[in-house]
Amino acid sequence: MAPLPKLTEEATIQQSPVSEKDKGSSSNDLSPGNKIELVQTHSTIALVEEPVVQDPWDMPNLKDSEIKWSERDTKGKIIAVFRGLGKIILILVFLYFFICSLDILSSAFQLVGGKIAGEIFRDGSILNNPMTGLMIGILVTAMVQSSSTSTSIVVSLVSSSLMTVKAAIPIVMGANIGTSITNTIVALMQAADRDEFRRAFAGGTVHDFFNWLSVLVLLPLEIMTGYLYHLTDAIVKTFNIKRGEDAPDLLKVITDPFTKLIVRLDKKVITEIATGNEAAKNKSLIKTWCKTFKNQTLSNVTVPSPENCTSPSFCWTNGNTTWTLMNITYKQNIAKCKHAFVDVNLSDETIGFILLTLSLLLLGTCLILMIKVLNSMLKGQIAAAIKKTINTDFPFPFAWLTGYFAILVGAGMTFIVQSSSVFTSAITPLVGIGVISLERAYPMTLGSNIGTTTTAIMAALASPGSTLHNSLQIALCHFFFNVSGILLWYPIPFMRLPIHLARGLGNISATYRWFAIFYLVLFFFLIPLAVFGLSVAGMSVLMGVGIPILVFVFVVLFINLLQARCPRILPNKLRTWDFLPLYMHSLQPWDKAVSLMISFCQLRGWCRCSRCWDLPEEEKKVNKVCSKIPEVYENTAVIMEVTQPVSKTQEAQHVKNVTAF
Repeated sequence: MAPLPKLTEEATIQQSPVSEKDKGSSSNDLSPGNKIELVQTHSTIALVEEPVVQDPWDMPNLKDSEIKWSERDTKGKIIAVFRGLGKIILILVFLYFFICSLDILSSAFQLVGGKIAGEIFRDGSILNNPMTGLMIGILVTAMVQSSSTSTSIVVSLVSSSLMTVKAAIPIVMGANIGTSITNTIVALMQAADRDEFRRAFAGGTVHDFFNWLSVLVLLPLEIMTGYLYHLTDAIVKTFNIKRGEDAPDLLKVITDPFTKLIVRLDKKVITEIATGNEAAKNKSLIKTWCKTFKNQTLSNVTVPSPENCTSPSFCWTNGNTTWTLMNITYKQNIAKCKHAFVDVNLSDETIGFILLTLSLLLLGTCLILMIKVLNSMLKGQIAAAIKKTINTDFPFPFAWLTGYFAILVGAGMTFIVQSSSVFTSAITPLVGIGVISLERAYPMTLGSNIGTTTTAIMAALASPGSTLHNSLQIALCHFFFNVSGILLWYPIPFMRLPIHLARGLGNISATYRWFAIFYLVLFFFLIPLAVFGLSVAGMSVLMGVGIPILVFVFVVLFINLLQARCPRILPNKLRTWDFLPLYMHSLQPWDKAVSLMISFCQLRGWCRCSRCWDLPEEEKKVNKVCSKIPEVYENTAVIMEVTQPVSKTQEAQHVKNVTAF
């Protein structure tokens, strides 16, 4: 086919002659011989439809697939009402067992590591090192899954003069970090859906980053100035606070009927071990007798010599034996406990591992079912109303007060349930499914930190007179530490670093989901253990190893910041990390190593995993589990390892290639 002739700039069309009649009636004054230039035209229709790139952090818009209320008949409306009530009841039931599973999980951790935690607290000499105290607070709270347990141990040690209040402050800071591990574990339960896991893990770890950043700033400040110690000591002395009533135990009233049927613990054993009671080492944490009676009587007892008599008037000898009168307390067991492990002949550690498995299974099941019911309810107008209520700011000019109101809500709800772990663990899945935004969950988490300290203050007010001053001062230190952290990381918008760090970690964990477990083990166990070991070796060893590592980390972070913002001021070689081996600046090689480990585990029949597509073709045919992947997973988001948004055509082609296996 011959090519079409091209028109040049001089190309014109000769106007044909017109009659006088036409010339008069024409609105255009065109004469014969006028030249008309041809203007080039352009198509406004896109030749290729570009894929719509959606931000994974955007709140998901759940479409309402149900029939509208106005289109239902009377029978349909009645069915819809009962169905809605049934879903609400199901959510409350799942939430109840979810909270109970957290309580059982805490008991399991105390059975497994409670005596070890008591032994750690026992050596009071090493606790005078602030870094050691901080790491002990993290480790013990992570092991027993309860900041109130570790704080009560600290109060007992201070009241027994085995530890000073100044030495206890870093331990309380560490307990604040260790208690945030619970909602991070809860976030792992949403790892099946990549986008949900991204949001949920960020919602769980924003609490971690707030606590870590607060400690990095406030612990050195406390070591240099002692502002928390002096402030709380002045408050306790000035107001002459007297003993009050016990803190209200609202949530325990609801959950105890179920959890007490599973297991009951004697938490005093851990405190006794920490305070140096040798006999407590042989005691079991499992509570056997729930009802006892103590009777004190004046009895004749033998003593080694007259000097050991209680009084000279109550002292006599009979041959080589010396007698005296002494008050003897007799403990009589009346009623046994009625939990499942009361007469089980197993060690505390064995029972702890059994409960750990059962509690994690119950936790994951309740969380998955609760999310499914919420997803079926939060659609259309209901979802829009809830999101608008929770995530919308106050009208101008009071928009800046919205976050502070969320802090008050978080503090109030935590005071009601008496546990920051329960509250933050409850909102973490809501962040994952998109009901609560990360920006709104952050101030609610900060309020939760305040709420748990107010409960501790009320518990301290119920302490005996001999321990009231110390326990109240420690509780106030915990309170003002969290208030100081909020003043640092919330009022100024660009200082809300925990949100940005949590988003970054959420992106990494969504791409490489094994990294979430690595983060959990590294920051809550490996780093505290390493710092604890170095601090036990001596302050000079800790400083000699720790300072170079910290300087190296800050230099790397500073170069990363310059690479992202001002790369021109850096030398050409430092503008990227490409000059380093790939495993030093990318997680891809490590991801391949993890995939190989999982594949080896699968081939040996030790585990089942959804990453079978990383295996060679020959091994896929042999492996029965991997050959069933297309039948098991219908969600393409679970099948594909997607790091960037793709078009529908690419997604369909990828699914076609996967199912071809």
